Amino acid sequence: MVQDISLPDLLEKRKKQNHTLVDVRSPKEFEQGTIPGSINIPIFTDDERAEVGTIYKQVGPDAAKERGLQIFSQKLPAYIREFKKINTPMTVFCWRGGMRSKTAATVLELMDIHSTRLAGGIRSYRNFVVEYLEKETFQPEFIVFNGFTGTGKTAILKKLADNGYPVMDFEQMANHRGSIFGHIGLNPSNQKRFDSLLVERMIDYKNSPFVFVEGESKRIGKVVIPDFLYEKKEKGIQLIIQMPIEERVRNILDDYHPWEYPEKFFEAFHIIKKRIHTPVAKQTEEFLKQEEFTEATRLLLTHYYDPRYEHATKDFQGERMIIKAKNVEDAYNKIIETLEVTGNLTSNQFTKIDCFLKD
Repeated sequence: MVQDISLPDLLEKRKKQNHTLVDVRSPKEFEQGTIPGSINIPIFTDDERAEVGTIYKQVGPDAAKERGLQIFSQKLPAYIREFKKINTPMTVFCWRGGMRSKTAATVLELMDIHSTRLAGGIRSYRNFVVEYLEKETFQPEFIVFNGFTGTGKTAILKKLADNGYPVMDFEQMANHRGSIFGHIGLNPSNQKRFDSLLVERMIDYKNSPFVFVEGESKRIGKVVIPDFLYEKKEKGIQLIIQMPIEERVRNILDDYHPWEYPEKFFEAFHIIKKRIHTPVAKQTEEFLKQEEFTEATRLLLTHYYDPRYEHATKDFQGERMIIKAKNVEDAYNKIIETLEVTGNLTSNQFTKIDCFLKD
């Protein structure tokens, strides 16, 4: 018999043990948004789902079920083999906790593979995410990395996260680097996926005294940071990272790999070309045509991104501290050193941060 599990119970269970979540919807549905950490073992491909849906609308539910059963029965052995690779307790889910997840769980039970089914499906999780964000509460202080483009802010966040510090990487959640070139080579998140990842991090760090973030714009690619978090970022403690332009150019090239997508970078440049002084724009365009990305990047930083950054950050609301560094490693070490030395900090907020870092 198929056993349902509620979303609160499932979230609690995941905290206590390894637990695999299996989204049995089609790959396209999975790509549009799922529960973070889930894997996709679809009952139907995108085309098969479209076919069954068409039959449902044009003929009726019985005919759709019959065609669905016919399609699914042909792939049963391969389907079961995928589940046999899972060596943890598991929960399956579809959109509403309906036919597809019930079918998957029933077939698994017949093969002596035990699973639970998420009651309400991913829709219940989406409602949970929306309600969580509507509370507009997140207590930790934001320590915000700012600085000209190319100062390695994202790399520093990753290094902090790898070393166990609380980090909310908005660009990683958006799967977008935040610039006009930021989508190239990536598959940017939609708002649903971004919100889900955001809530997951908020839950992880709700009891932390602080969280490191980057000084992003409100919109990152296709997604928007919620107002209450954006305002919190604006009022957070601002660490201004300064780095030589040679190192910034190197960081950008290491991150973007423009030589892998020369045409896409050229296309993206034309979107901002009119905002750059004409002689500089022509020179930058020529460098891009010749794939001389180092020089093109230097011009874009000097004549486009740096002036825009200076304008956008002139009215910082939060407390500022300058971090002068030679490279990302140097910046990381100086940030940790700065936060650990309470005497160098001027805000009472740093007292609890200092205690956390020394814990």
